Order: sequence, then C-alpha cells, then structure tokens
Amino acid sequence: MTDMTPASPTPVAKPKPRPRPQVMKLTEAAALRIAELTKRADSEIVGLRVGIKNGGCAGQSYTVEYAHDVRPTDEVVEDKGVKILVDPKAVLFLLGTEMDYKADKMSAQFIFNNPNQTGACGCGESVQLTAAKI
Repeated sequence: MTDMTPASPTPVAKPKPRPRPQVMKLTEAAALRIAELTKRADSEIVGLRVGIKNGGCAGQSYTVEYAHDVRPTDEVVEDKGVKILVDPKAVLFLLGTEMDYKADKMSAQFIFNNPNQTGACGCGESVQLTAAKI
C-alpha cells in the first residue's frame, strides 16, 4: 500500500507591504521656523504636533502645538531635518498637504496648502476639509 498523506503545501510568500505615502511635506521656510521653535522652547520638545479640530465658521481649523513626546499612534513625518507628529484622526484630512511659513508686517503663521480643503471662511481662521480619496 502507498502512503496517502498529502504533501505539505509549499509556503506562499506574503507580498511586501506597499510603502505608505508621506502625509505632509514642509517648505524650507516651515522647516527653518520649526527648527527655530524647537531650539527656543522652554522645555524639551521632539517636534510639532499637527492636527485638526472642529470649530470656526467653516467647520474645522488646523492645530499646531509643541510635542513633548511621540505617542504610539502618531504619524511621524521627518522632512528637512525636523519632525512633525500628525494626530492619527487628522491623517486622512492632511494627506498631500504642504506646510509653509509666511511672515509679513501684520502676521506670521504656518500656512497649509491642502488639496483636501474644499472651502474656507472669510476671516481665514477655519476651513472645510474632506477626507482624501485613497
């Protein structure tokens, strides 16, 4: 009699995961300002945390704050020698965004050139965003 045990299946190699796109990019001006803020901070910071909050006339606004630590859920973006930590709830709204920094006689601020922005209020404080289509 012959042995009827099936041959063990040949292991199938898992496909390599697709590289994830970088959520945001920085202009040189933004990177220089972030580096300056990091050096001038009163306490140790690892970078800036960027997110989105609900509110304002158009419905949402960008948030930028010092990041004292990297949270396990943060999307870490390293560009031009500085670090941005993106709030995981904001990733789909910020995909493809370029963060810039502008200073003139009346104001100095980070500017978000976001392809997912569908509208903005007249005062410039809030925006309407839609999730990126992947």
